[in-house]
Amino acid sequence: MGPTGRRILLLLLLAAAALAANFRLYLKDGTYHLAREYQIDEDRVRFYSVERSEWEEIPLELVDLKRTEAEIKERKAALARDAEMVSAEEQAERAERELAAQVPVEAGVYLIEEGRVKPVPQASAKAVTDKGRIALRVLVPAPVVPGRITVELDGERSANLVSSPQPEFYFRMALPERFAIVRLAVKKNARVVQTWQIIPVSEELIEEQEEIPVLHRQLESNLYKIWPAEPLKPGEYAVVEYTSGRRNIQVWDFACRPEAKRKP
Repeated sequence: MGPTGRRILLLLLLAAAALAANFRLYLKDGTYHLAREYQIDEDRVRFYSVERSEWEEIPLELVDLKRTEAEIKERKAALARDAEMVSAEEQAERAERELAAQVPVEAGVYLIEEGRVKPVPQASAKAVTDKGRIALRVLVPAPVVPGRITVELDGERSANLVSSPQPEFYFRMALPERFAIVRLAVKKNARVVQTWQIIPVSEELIEEQEEIPVLHRQLESNLYKIWPAEPLKPGEYAVVEYTSGRRNIQVWDFACRPEAKRKP
């Protein structure tokens, strides 16, 4: 719930609290009086009528005190639960703001781990064609021959281990581009991030990748919190940033090993 929604809920709680001051004084025949308060005076019940704005009396034997008190108790408990929920959300948002304040101003991906923010090193991706491997920074400005290109990382395993199956990251962007979490295909001595199909004549570039459904929350104009919508299976993954149809992908790789305990 955002700040606006929380303010609305607080207003509703205040209104409900005001209404809670009024209650139904039930009679044994099933009817009731809307009252502000009541007092038992020997064999009579004295109550302040909300409808008539005055004190009235009624024989005690006609009043269903058990039902009246049960409803008053339940309404108070419901208000207390709602207030506790709002308080918990406020505390969570405060903790979120304090944690986000730890994110450096430099663009990049930062892992949230044990209440701290840890930078994830950016990987050096390479483009692999039938002519061999070449650094992306060299390939990007050069003409591309139509065909199939794979964007790969060296090695079969990432050095950046994540033990949580649903890791959370902060992502500070330098430019407004697409971002995603993708699963990497492991092959001998490498991990495939994306496959590019270059269409003949038009030279249109189509990216193919195994994208993981993610949830995200925008905290600042260029700062996002992102995390997988479902627990990740053990394997190789990466946070990627790219512009569709362009050759400008950036990669921050990690390995999900839920059984592994990270060393301090």
